[in-house]
Amino acid sequence: MSELNLGLGLASGSESGDGTAKLIFGDIDADFSKEQLEPLSAPLVFACPNTSRRLSSFGSAKLTCGVDEAGRGALMGPVCCAAVVLDPSRPIAGLADSKKLSLKAREALREQILEQALDYAAVLVGPARIDQINILQATLEGMAIAVSALTATVNLARIDGNRAPKLSVPFDLEIKGDSRFTEIMAASILAKTTRDRYMLALAELQKDRSIDRHKGYGTALHLSELERLGATDQHRRSFAPVRRALQD
Repeated sequence: MSELNLGLGLASGSESGDGTAKLIFGDIDADFSKEQLEPLSAPLVFACPNTSRRLSSFGSAKLTCGVDEAGRGALMGPVCCAAVVLDPSRPIAGLADSKKLSLKAREALREQILEQALDYAAVLVGPARIDQINILQATLEGMAIAVSALTATVNLARIDGNRAPKLSVPFDLEIKGDSRFTEIMAASILAKTTRDRYMLALAELQKDRSIDRHKGYGTALHLSELERLGATDQHRRSFAPVRRALQD
């Protein structure tokens, strides 16, 4: 899978090797470009830029990554999947399920994860791919890409949920794992904050909608706007409320 790490930080593509579309690579610390805020033509991958230096003192130590997603139930925008390898010598205080944390706490923990984790990757899979293969398969695909984008050699992937992506490493499926394992908590936070940042950037381009408030989820406000304004090219057409809006 080493080819996934070539050209990180560039807006270039490479074949993923499993029949999916090319991958687009981005810088997790940079603002989203205008092109990245167009409906994604391929998964957008953000990976740790200096993992080799971070791993230099760990040798053959056995490493575990946590894997989780954010945005699976939204009607609009991408689903985000993340994989994180925490540094056992630098524990991060305050990790928890991202849904149980305040915005301020999530953002503070995100910065610690990016700074202190041994390795990480976050992947955005866009609406077109979701509509093409369904949200479950798009989520599993994003998880697989995230794990493959890690530079660290992991001995185990702990995945939140009861469905497994296609991985080349051993894995455990963990129901409610984001409330029990710190590495899954970290992946949950990275996925949630990365997707939220994407949706907030999208809101700046579509000021006639309240994306900054609903972030693509099917809230009463979003459903009202969908009925009144119709669907955009960032909406998931395979989801029933969006289908109904297109038929009206």
